[in-house]
Amino acid sequence: MREGLDHWPFILASYALTIGGTLLLVAQSWLSMKQAEARRERSRDR
Repeated sequence: MREGLDHWPFILASYALTIGGTLLLVAQSWLSMKQAEARRERSRDR
């Protein structure tokens, strides 16, 4: 008798972490870009 381990929960968790991390990185980069653009515009107005 052999007990098998179901790998799908681990696979789905790794995909969720990867996709979630990627989305967080994209959101952080986008916000940083918007802040840099606003800083650039403020410096042009001086």
